[in-house]
Amino acid sequence: MTNRLRILFLCTGNSCRSQMAEGWARHLKGDVIEPYSAGIDPRALNPNAVKVMGEAGVDISGQRSKSVTEFEDEEFDYVVTLCGHAQQTCPVFPGKTTMVHVGFDDPPELARNAKTEEEALNHYRRVRDEIRAFVERLPDALTEHEKGK
Repeated sequence: MTNRLRILFLCTGNSCRSQMAEGWARHLKGDVIEPYSAGIDPRALNPNAVKVMGEAGVDISGQRSKSVTEFEDEEFDYVVTLCGHAQQTCPVFPGKTTMVHVGFDDPPELARNAKTEEEALNHYRRVRDEIRAFVERLPDALTEHEKGK
């Protein structure tokens, strides 16, 4: 077994974006990344996130929303904040953890005024695909963001 990078994807609620990132990382990069996700103020797993990830062939229905406090004594190589609130309120992690912020739009917020379910799901799909593109470039994308590219 190789030493995989331990990455925690952090968002406010750990209901959507961070869950998608964890699912993509496990699906696409499980050989090089040991992914986790958590929230500052965890909420239930978002059913639309589960639905659009399933459409893409990634089942995240077995994942659960977790509080960042569950990981406060863990060491990670990277903690990746996916929303501004998580970036501003992220706790300090022990050891050599590198903090990186990579912001993505909030699908539930974007879908709030959608007139149809399909229109709402399209917001989730767009963000899902943006997160996938980011995860596909891991781990190189992390050093790019560290350097401010």
